[in-house]
Amino acid sequence: MLRFFILNNSKFFLLFALISTLVKAQDDLYIQNLTWADPPGRDMGSVSWTHPDAEGNIWLAERCGQNSCVDAQNLAPIHMYDENGRWVKSFGEGMFVFPHGIYVDSDGNIWVTDAGGEGERGNQVFKFNSDGEVLMTLGQPGVSGVGPEYFSEPTDVVVSKNGDIFVSDGHSPDGNNRIVRFSAEGRFIDSWGMTGSGPGEFLIPHALAMDSTGRLFVGDRNNNRIQIFDQNGNFLDEWTNFGRPSGLFITSDDTIYVSDNTSNAQRNPGWVRGVRIGNALDGSVATFIPDASFDLNNSSATGAHGVSANSQGVIFGGEVGGRTVMVHQRR
Repeated sequence: MLRFFILNNSKFFLLFALISTLVKAQDDLYIQNLTWADPPGRDMGSVSWTHPDAEGNIWLAERCGQNSCVDAQNLAPIHMYDENGRWVKSFGEGMFVFPHGIYVDSDGNIWVTDAGGEGERGNQVFKFNSDGEVLMTLGQPGVSGVGPEYFSEPTDVVVSKNGDIFVSDGHSPDGNNRIVRFSAEGRFIDSWGMTGSGPGEFLIPHALAMDSTGRLFVGDRNNNRIQIFDQNGNFLDEWTNFGRPSGLFITSDDTIYVSDNTSNAQRNPGWVRGVRIGNALDGSVATFIPDASFDLNNSSATGAHGVSANSQGVIFGGEVGGRTVMVHQRR
């Protein structure tokens, strides 16, 4: 476990120096690649999330050249890039307020959550085919609510092997703070969770992932933990050794990637921002890639927000502040 505690100045700097040496050794396992093409004819906006497809392409949820798609409705925020960072296609113009989570299911369909609300847009989850055709929508456009037909700033979505759809609902501490489950056809099944810090309670359920056994992992960001459930919402475990989770991704061999882009001295004392890589079956952390721009006193987001990896273990971190995709490739 990599963290440091603020004790007094001399002890702090000594411990930070020791941990920095270990962090550097682990960081040397990876080469960082900052070269990622902008969409044609415009700058890249805040990249919220990334997800690979079966062909090795990387899908991005991006915020229309800025950090919101409000007043940028002519720009498409959903992009497909090849594994080398070359733009292939985009879609979704005029549909989103605040694109957040993106997920590619086993059939190659693209799921995107809209965690904003403005007029008649937002607070929805969209299912697209790879050409951008809308196959399903969940939630009511622009309407925030707590009932089974509504979301309030949905953050992420994942689909189980049987087709059930799980949505994390709530991007503010006083939001819905729940998980909502739907059938493959979009029929509401159930929901669980409430605002709080106990088992099965949430303070911004920010990210979702599912392991090979079908357990649902929830990045409970403002509680600085991952919570694990079965698909009926029964609490199984919580892990606090992956930092303050903004993004989660689990591969078919149960390697887990967790991005932390918000820890600082006030929000999560003792933790360094970055990407932690471990085992989703036993909760061990094997590798830590630190955020090179980490500052204890910085309240703004830095480093990977959403994170994913392809079948070769190349890591793709969507950067909200940096407005790019940070690529980490093993040497």
